[in-house]
Amino acid sequence: MKILIAHDGSKCADAALEDLKNAGLPKSTEVLVISLADVFVPPPINEVDNTFPMYVPAGVRRAHERAARKLKEAESMAQKASEQIKKSFPGWHVRHEALADSPAWAIIRTAEHWKPDLVVVGAQGHSVLGGRLILGSVSQRVLYEASCSVRIARGHSRDADSPLRLLIGVDNSTYSDAAVKAVLRREWPKDTEVRLLAVVDTVMAITPDPSQRSILKWIEVGDEDNWDEVRQIFQPSADKLRSAGLDAAVMIRRGNPTNELLDEAESWRSDCIFVGPKGTRGIDRLLLGSVSSAVSARAHCSVEVVRAKPIT
Repeated sequence: MKILIAHDGSKCADAALEDLKNAGLPKSTEVLVISLADVFVPPPINEVDNTFPMYVPAGVRRAHERAARKLKEAESMAQKASEQIKKSFPGWHVRHEALADSPAWAIIRTAEHWKPDLVVVGAQGHSVLGGRLILGSVSQRVLYEASCSVRIARGHSRDADSPLRLLIGVDNSTYSDAAVKAVLRREWPKDTEVRLLAVVDTVMAITPDPSQRSILKWIEVGDEDNWDEVRQIFQPSADKLRSAGLDAAVMIRRGNPTNELLDEAESWRSDCIFVGPKGTRGIDRLLLGSVSSAVSARAHCSVEVVRAKPIT
């Protein structure tokens, strides 16, 4: 597994590193830690010809000095984060880089080039990584644009003796199915609890492959008398999770999917919410107001938006 981690030295970024311990990540993992210096690097100053030295304005020299200083600070942050990860996961292969670029696009471009399975960012950070999680911030921009899974990591207090609790939003789409498969691929501690949460409104897709629109079928679920049929849709996924040694169950709620996921996560004290980037009625890209983006912005625990890697 390949993981790209953006770190800015903030408390939230450090909490994201601690959160890795609760992510069920495999022992064989390759990690690239990047820290960003949000500075413009001017063209190099050419002083090779000492006979006729080029005049360099003081402003250009100051820009070079500032860029060098910021890059050095970013390098120090990335190195410190990589050392912390190595202590927690001695079997991982970890390296780090410092980049001078716009933070969001640097993360996205690095992900496009390196092709990680997962990008990990903190929910908040210093101004260099966007501050509060709002539209246009680094975390949300990465969530919108990355072609792989993204984990918005949050630290939260939990009893060390209590089991890990994972909440998966399901709607019988290929995207929520990918979220279930992502959990199945991880290595979880014994007694980890998983709840599959289906939020119903009036109808729900029952086609085995909802991407086939020509044969898409729906059932009426406004009446609780039909919820047994809904439960049967997700029972095979729960059975697979139980076969993997997890304590899994299906839950059904009526209401707004975002609110129900957030309320359940808070009341159940979930450690992480797993969701797909869109649902049966979704669109190709995350938009403001979608379940995935709203949950990632408002949850008190970590949120992992799972994108299945394309088959090549």
